[in-house]
Amino acid sequence: MSTLLSDTQRRTLVDLLRAAFPHSTFPAGPYERTAQAVIDAAATQPRLQALLVQGLSDLDQQREVPFSKLDGETAAVVLRGIADTPFFAGILDVAVVALYDDHEIWEVLGYEGASYDQGGYVNRGFNDLDWLPDPRIERYEEASA
Repeated sequence: MSTLLSDTQRRTLVDLLRAAFPHSTFPAGPYERTAQAVIDAAATQPRLQALLVQGLSDLDQQREVPFSKLDGETAAVVLRGIADTPFFAGILDVAVVALYDDHEIWEVLGYEGASYDQGGYVNRGFNDLDWLPDPRIERYEEASA
């Protein structure tokens, strides 16, 4: 594990990710792994590292309490306020891929993974729409004449 961030900064990053990608059905593990992916990326990119360390510090100064202590609604307001910053963009660049490429998330969402190696979606998944009603099919005799 990286020592780039303190335990408190790491917790703030995880909570930022939860606020930025609020899915009540997602377990903690994917958010933790996504935070680690951001930290790993920052360890190899000096600019992102500086943005991450300073940005997390600044984030905790946005309100009277640290970001991790904010309720969901207030955290969302804070994130909307930093949405256009290089700090937030740098995190999102890594996080959006890392989070939704996590196989635990795939399971939660019901995504079975790529199908190209199994013949493509025509042969696997194309007609799996069991959650939609069957389409109404009507034939018009005059149209076929």
